[in-house]
Amino acid sequence: MKKLILLSLLAMAGTAHAQERDWTTYRKVIESLRLDRFYAIPPAERDKLDMYLTVKPANTQLKPTDMNLTVVANGNRFALPVDEKGNLHLEPNAQWLAADAKITTTHPKGEKISVSYNLDAVVPEGTQWQYNKLMDSVAQGNAAINKVAGAFSLLAPTMRSVLLSFDKPAQLTIQSRTGTRQYASDAKHKILLPADKALLKENPLVLVSSRPVQAALDTD
Repeated sequence: MKKLILLSLLAMAGTAHAQERDWTTYRKVIESLRLDRFYAIPPAERDKLDMYLTVKPANTQLKPTDMNLTVVANGNRFALPVDEKGNLHLEPNAQWLAADAKITTTHPKGEKISVSYNLDAVVPEGTQWQYNKLMDSVAQGNAAINKVAGAFSLLAPTMRSVLLSFDKPAQLTIQSRTGTRQYASDAKHKILLPADKALLKENPLVLVSSRPVQAALDTD
């Protein structure tokens, strides 16, 4: 899978060991990753998209949850919820921007932190849904990338499919007027589902044997 990454290896200096130190400013994260541009898109034009950051120590011996990222604004502290995979949902906060908030960490000095920008499809509720509820994310994703990338949009990848990931072997069935289409997960419990123009027009029912744990936009 080719994953969309707009920024990598964002590293800041600070104090040593596990002591809390300044990592970067909140404004720098929002503006350098263009999160402000993404969230400026009308909600109806990004409602099928899940935008999040992956923040990880470059040193694989360190855990993402050990970074202890905290926003400090006007004397108040707000922990940033980084999960065990290093994923973090971060929306622009006008009060934090106005306060020139800092982001602190306990990550040791000299150890780099990689930051990537990811755009997934929202996994619909349940185990059956109309095709467009998932696959409209491909068109939304390409439109969003163009708006976020701006002048660099010509260099941005074009999304063509959704890569579904499951936590066990799975099957997917599309009940189309032209016949039933069936897909089985591969050895890694993944199913690649290309955006099909005819199916987008028909909008048939999709059934999965279990709900996907992720639906990543893909260039394949």
